[in-house]
Amino acid sequence: MLGSHLTRTRLGIVLAVVAGAVLGAVFGQPGNGRAAVAAVPKNKTLPTITGTAEAGQTLTATHGTWTNSPTSFSYSWLRCDATGNGCAAIAGATGKTYNVTNTDVGHTLRVAVAAHNSSGTGRATSAPTSIVSSSGCAPGTGAISITALAPPARLAISQSSVSPAVTRRTKTIHLHFLITACGGRPVQGATVFATAIPYNQFSVGSVTSDSNGAVTINEKRLKGFPAGRHQRLLAVFARASKPGEPLTAGVSTSRVVSFHITH
Repeated sequence: MLGSHLTRTRLGIVLAVVAGAVLGAVFGQPGNGRAAVAAVPKNKTLPTITGTAEAGQTLTATHGTWTNSPTSFSYSWLRCDATGNGCAAIAGATGKTYNVTNTDVGHTLRVAVAAHNSSGTGRATSAPTSIVSSSGCAPGTGAISITALAPPARLAISQSSVSPAVTRRTKTIHLHFLITACGGRPVQGATVFATAIPYNQFSVGSVTSDSNGAVTINEKRLKGFPAGRHQRLLAVFARASKPGEPLTAGVSTSRVVSFHITH
């Protein structure tokens, strides 16, 4: 009788252990977080951002895809450097959409998504947008076609030089300008006009900027140069404009530069 009782006891212990193991695998053992961790949402495809990275435009986030059935998502928009690194959360930007501001110009944007369920929270961050441009600027980082530029963006005559060095015996000058917009991006197709002040010192020239935003205007000496016996500077009025736009409106701009006259 005793042997039979011990056998039944051992069988009960074995069945209890097996049942406990099965139930533990299904419901998770108390104090053991393995099953709970496995049920936390995990990201499969990254969140994305749609829209144009330009001041005044609205961007929209998608949360990507996740395992373990998230029940809700939350969003946080990040302002990053031009390479998509060095990110910082934008105060108050916690919705699925984000209105791009002038503060974002020159930066990239990313969105961080948190996926929640009863077991916990998983997180993932989108790839960066292109560098945010000013309103009226074409998106991207390379050269801008003049046809894609619109107000309130403005052209800039950002560099100027002359060759060779101007002397009182100079017969021809080569005026070099760099035309940019939208934070320093080169502009292709801008019409650039230049004339000496007074205008009768050198011939007047007009050239279209190339894919690097550069122009070289060749001007020949006229009877009015030099303008006086003691002239020390050659002043030049330069204007960059979009073909077909009024000279004082649209994206047009002008600048006066000067070059030393050597003896």
